[in-house]
Amino acid sequence: MELLFLVLFSLHILKTEALVGVHWCYQSQKHDQPLCKDPRQWYTAYATCKGNKQSPINIVTKNVLYDKNLKPLNFEGYDVKGSSKWKIENNGHTVKVTLSTSPKIGGGGLERKYKAIELHLHWGVQDGQQYIPGSEHSIDGEKQAMELHVVHIRDDVSDITEAKKYTDGVAVLAFFIKVEEENKNYAALINELENIEYKGQTAQMEPLPLSSLLPPEEDLRRYYRYKGSLTTPDCHEGVTWTIFEKPIELSVLQISQFSTVRFDGENSTHMAENFRPVQFLNERKVYWSSASTLLPTAKVLMLVLMLTYILSSLCQ
Repeated sequence: MELLFLVLFSLHILKTEALVGVHWCYQSQKHDQPLCKDPRQWYTAYATCKGNKQSPINIVTKNVLYDKNLKPLNFEGYDVKGSSKWKIENNGHTVKVTLSTSPKIGGGGLERKYKAIELHLHWGVQDGQQYIPGSEHSIDGEKQAMELHVVHIRDDVSDITEAKKYTDGVAVLAFFIKVEEENKNYAALINELENIEYKGQTAQMEPLPLSSLLPPEEDLRRYYRYKGSLTTPDCHEGVTWTIFEKPIELSVLQISQFSTVRFDGENSTHMAENFRPVQFLNERKVYWSSASTLLPTAKVLMLVLMLTYILSSLCQ
C-alpha cells in the first residue's frame, strides 16, 4: 500500500511539473535554487536548446561576410510616443517592457516588415569597483556591460506563439550597452525598478518614443546579421538577429540599478548575470552591413590616383 502511494505521488509530481513547465534558470541562481535547470541543462527539458542554430554567438569580425543587401533599416513609428502606458515587469529572469504601440522595422535585408512587441535586458554583476560584463553576444570575444533586445514578430501575426510557426517569424534588434555617462532617456524606466523588485511584480510607466532608448538612427547603419534562436527556453530557432555595432551608453550607477531587482521573492538572489553563454556557430555565416564596408581595393587605388593627379595639376 505504501509503495502504491509513493508511485501515485511521484506520478502526481511529474504531472504537475508537466503542467507548470520545467523551472529553468541562470547559473547565478543555482545557489538559491539548486534543482533548477541552468543553461547547460536546458536541452534536457527543451530539445531545441541543443540545436544547430542557437544564440547568442561570438562574432569573429575577420570571418564576417559583406552583404550588399544589408542597407540601413527603415524604422516606422520608432519616434512616436504612444498614448497608452507601457507595462514593465519582473518575470523572474529579466526586466521586460511590453510596448503599447507597434513600431515596425523593414528593409535592411529583411524580406518583410516586423512589429515590435517588447524589450528586455541582460546584464552582468558589480564586483567591487569593477563591473563584470553581462551582454549575451560578443565581438571578437569582447562583451559589454549589458545587452538590450527589442523583440519583433511578423506584422501579419498576432503574437509570438503564432510567429514561432514560421521560420522567419521573429526578428530581434540587439544593442550593446557600455559604461559611460548618465543617459537621462533611461531615467523613467530605471525609476520603476523599485516597484518590480520581486518576481511577478508589474508596474505601469509612461510610454517613450522607442528611438529615445537607442543610439541615433544615423549610427545604426553598421550592424551584423545572422540566423539564430531565442536565448531563453524554448530556444526557438527561427530568429533573424541584427546586432548593432554602436552601443547605448549608461552610467555605471544606472547599470547597477538593474541588479536591485531579485530573481524571486523576498531574500532571494539579486538578479545578475542573467545571460546565456555563447553557442557554437556551426555552419552558419555572419553578415556585415554595406553602410560601413570599405571600398574595394581597385576603387581605393583609382581614387588615390585621381587625387594625386588633381593635386599635381594644382601645383603646376
